[in-house]
Formats: sequence, C-alpha cells, structure tokens
Amino acid sequence: MLQNGLLSSPFSLTEPRVLYEIALGEQQTAARLGQRLGLDRGYLSRILRNFEGRGLIRRTPSANDRRLSLLALTPQGQSVFADLDARSQAETGTLLRTLPEEAQSRLVAAAGTIERVLDDARAGYLLRPHRPGDMGWIISRHGALYAREYGWDIEFEALVAEVAAKFLRSFDRRRECCWIAEKDGGNVGSVMLVEDTQTTAKLRLLLVEPDARGLGIGARLVRECLRFAREARYEKVTLWTNSVLVAARRLYEGAGFRMIDAQPHHSFGHDLVGEIWELAL
Repeated sequence: MLQNGLLSSPFSLTEPRVLYEIALGEQQTAARLGQRLGLDRGYLSRILRNFEGRGLIRRTPSANDRRLSLLALTPQGQSVFADLDARSQAETGTLLRTLPEEAQSRLVAAAGTIERVLDDARAGYLLRPHRPGDMGWIISRHGALYAREYGWDIEFEALVAEVAAKFLRSFDRRRECCWIAEKDGGNVGSVMLVEDTQTTAKLRLLLVEPDARGLGIGARLVRECLRFAREARYEKVTLWTNSVLVAARRLYEGAGFRMIDAQPHHSFGHDLVGEIWELAL
C-alpha cells in the first residue's frame, strides 16, 4: 500500500478503490461515490476524468433523473479491474499460505467480524449468518407477509419451506450463505445465496419486515450476497421474482441486475408474471 503504485500497478491507493466501487454494479453517481468514500469533490472529479481519458469508465444519463450521470466500467475498465483483483488475490494468498489452515480460517472470520460490526454500528442493525431456528422464522414470515400484502396462498409458503429445507440439507459454507438482519434483538430480514452451477449462484428468499423498511436493509442484504459470490469466484448471479414485487425489483435493478426473461404463470392463487434476472460479476 505504501509503494508508489498499488499492487505494482500505475494506480495510487485511492484509484483502485474508486474502480472497485464502480465495479460493484450499483447505480453509482459521482456524488454518491464521493459521499461513500469521503473524498473531496475536486479530487474525485480529477480521478474520474483521468479514468474517462484512459477509457476505463463511461457515463450514461440516469433514466430516473436526467441531471444525474451513472458511472460504469467499460470493457477496458473491467479488464483493468480484473487484473488488479487478481493481483490482490495473489498477494493475499502469498501472505495466508504461511499460516496453517486453521489459522487462515480464524483470520478470515475475524476480518469479516470487524467489517460487519463497523457496518452494523453505522446502520443501526446487525447482519449475521443463519443459526438453528432461523429457517422456521424465514418460512413463517414469508408465508404471513406475502399472504397479507399480496394475497398469496399456502402454496407459496410450501415453496419457501422446500427452498429452506434444501438449503439446510446441502449447505456448503464455502459456496453458499444465508444472512439474517436483526434490529432491537429481533429478526427483520433475510436472504440466501445458493449454488446453481459451478459458475452461477442464485439469490433467494429476500425479505424485509415492514417496520424495518427504509433503512437500507434490503440493499445491504443483496450487497452482502454479491460480495460473497465474488469471493466464491462465481461468474454470475441469477434470481427469480414476480412483476408485482415492485420494491424488490427496484433493489435488484439498483444492484445492477437486468431482467432477461418474463413468463406468465398461475401460482399461489393468482395470475402472475415470473421474471428471471441476472448479474455478471
């Protein structure tokens, strides 16, 4: 970090962090980026102009507000970021290889704990992995909330139960995760990332309790799954949702997912339109 170029690259310490934030695939603007990283507006503007001049990023007008420009990596930018990411992985691997496997696991777990505690302290809620009893809560709350808010019948609760049971039976902590959001000592949200193929993961069972909405919990749950997917070296994340789930669809779009297919179906007591969304990592 203290060398002239981070990871033996021509970039300063700050520049790869800016590239990383843009690479996350969210609806990123210069103002939001500066606020997230605490960067001076003029300094960030110079970095972004430099990236544009080198063909690493592009700006496109926001569909919701034409005054705003959304930042995204170009193919050249994706290539540069992939190279930096690979160098970082190799450098970290060299450091960890000197430690026994048990010590490596403890170190990674401790680093994750530090990150989550700091994030949770700012957010006012706690994010944690699932533990015994959580699947029952996930099934119960999906059944109750979707019946109340959309009128879906018990067929949906049965589907959630099947997904949860399969997750528990075949859970691989290296390739899959379940996050539970807690606030004031109670569960208020959940999400899962499960293996679909060697290169593709599925995001499933995203839920946020009504009295906890508006705190950014849903977006945070999705981000945690995407971060885990990248660390697990998946190439793509997919999900299945329905057109009536407007708030969830907005979260997925904000995280960079794009709808690739839509098919009408009759399920859960209603005529619905099922949608498949995906995000290339």
